[in-house]
Amino acid sequence: MNPLVGVGADRRHATTALSVNLNRVALLRNSRPLGIPSVTRAAIQVLQAGAHGITVHPRPDERHIRAADVHDLAALLKDWPQAEFNIEGNPFHNLMPFVRALRPQQVTFVPDAAEQATSDHGWRFPQDAANLAPLIAEAKSLGVRVSLFMDPLPQAMRAVRELGADRVELYTESYARAHGTPQQAAVLAGFADTAQAALSEGLELNAGHDLNRANLADFLRAVPGVQEVSIGHALVADSIELGLSETVRDYLRCIQAAFAR
Repeated sequence: MNPLVGVGADRRHATTALSVNLNRVALLRNSRPLGIPSVTRAAIQVLQAGAHGITVHPRPDERHIRAADVHDLAALLKDWPQAEFNIEGNPFHNLMPFVRALRPQQVTFVPDAAEQATSDHGWRFPQDAANLAPLIAEAKSLGVRVSLFMDPLPQAMRAVRELGADRVELYTESYARAHGTPQQAAVLAGFADTAQAALSEGLELNAGHDLNRANLADFLRAVPGVQEVSIGHALVADSIELGLSETVRDYLRCIQAAFAR
């Protein structure tokens, strides 16, 4: 575990940790055979700006992050022992070979189909339990923390704990859609209830998907115990306007604002 990350917050900053998802950087690079922008240079830049970790989601068709990127980033992060590497993906597709070879600090199991443009739902219980159990056990035996991508369903948290997962990553698209509407408070209450259920089961919490500078602080104020947020699309989009380093610093300011007393 990253020694900078404590229970529910980064000990150094008293805030939730920020992991930057670099998929969109790779997607832009792949649009031309020039090797720019560089995924590894982007990783260095966001870490120098204060990000606590790097997230990638390599899909089987390599339409953005490629296998070579995952290995290059793992090598790079050896020079950043304070930062965590989170590899996401479907463990029934191409994810587990990365886990076995690289042993990142964290792996996030996501139930996406190979043809999906982006993740759009969490794991289902009890339907997925039997298939997930041996892969969770294998990852943990390698010393890798396991997080399951989950919808905000309080009743599912016990099943996650019984499978042996360490964390859940709350899928936050429904919150992002509701932010700024009359439904925001009710949707946030559902996430808060799920977080409380997870914490009561001894699970830790991550969150991600469509979080951005406008909605992030409100989410962290309302939802207790979030250890880490993983943000990619909005952050990379904001960097076109602000620059990558300043964008990371602005997201860190949003996180810190949520914890201001």
